[in-house]
Amino acid sequence: MQLAGLITSVGLVTLQTEARAQDQVIIASTGGAYDRALKEAWFDPFTEATGIAVTIISATNAEMRAKAAAMVKAGNVTWDLYLEGEIQSASEAHKQVTEDLSAFCERFSSRKDLAGNACTSGGALLQSTATLLAYRVSENMTVEPQGWADMWETDQFPGGRAFPNFDDPWRVLAAALLADGVARDELFPLDVDRALAKLDQIRDSVTVWWKTGDQSVQGFRSGEYDLGQIWLTRARAMKNEGLPIAWSYRQAFLVGDRVALLKGAPNREAALKLIAFWLENPSVQARACDVLSCTPPSTDAIALMSEETRSSMPTAEEVRSTIIIPDADWINANAAMLLQRWNTWVQ
Repeated sequence: MQLAGLITSVGLVTLQTEARAQDQVIIASTGGAYDRALKEAWFDPFTEATGIAVTIISATNAEMRAKAAAMVKAGNVTWDLYLEGEIQSASEAHKQVTEDLSAFCERFSSRKDLAGNACTSGGALLQSTATLLAYRVSENMTVEPQGWADMWETDQFPGGRAFPNFDDPWRVLAAALLADGVARDELFPLDVDRALAKLDQIRDSVTVWWKTGDQSVQGFRSGEYDLGQIWLTRARAMKNEGLPIAWSYRQAFLVGDRVALLKGAPNREAALKLIAFWLENPSVQARACDVLSCTPPSTDAIALMSEETRSSMPTAEEVRSTIIIPDADWINANAAMLLQRWNTWVQ
């Protein structure tokens, strides 16, 4: 009996140890400063509060989408969550690989501080930010770039250029059209032929075709480019490092990230707890967006952010008159065509 009791006791300890080892969430994100900000503001406090570890897998957006689709199709899912763009999270392809969170979102429907789209079937809103024109500030700079047309002004603003090169090229095409004189309210549907013709004019000056936000940071830090189309979150991270960078909100594209739950996630319940922890804690959102200069889903979180960060966010007038909200329906409906045209051109 004593031996049996010992075996039972050892078995119980083993099971408890295994259970603790399985208390984790695996989330795919885009790496670098972005992940560090999320880890310090969100993941570490979550682990401290719950005992659930968070493991980050770094990948490009294209790699995340391809890997998520492959895992779900094979029935061998090893991630729980991944970050997806606001536009792509409304696509049919996204719905095929992620769990519908509508039922989960009901608990947040009465929260007056949360944006109406803070939690939807495609995932929870992580933050809203901008894709914009960023540039290196120099002592002899007498005038600063304002809009996408200035990217093409290589005499007035010398130096290398940077554009993203991944599987949603709409923002590069849209910038080219705006630089070519297309009005913001006539931008969609995108005139792809005209956009590519405009890009032909600057192609030789593009020194960085970045595939990850971290790559856009490294390219600026090493001096590979001086003007580029990058995410505000990355530009702000570089400014926090003390790098000589500034940006313009004129003709910026309003974008955002959602955190989505994969179908068949191995740690589903823990993953849902991590999402809930984000939505339920404005202070967590505020700490992350203070670093990244993003807009959190909670207005209470905005109130907790530093005055410096809030003053650097686009004004209501800038949102009304200059910032562009992309046509998500058109982009998703034409995603395959856009990618095919882009890949043929960029090679």
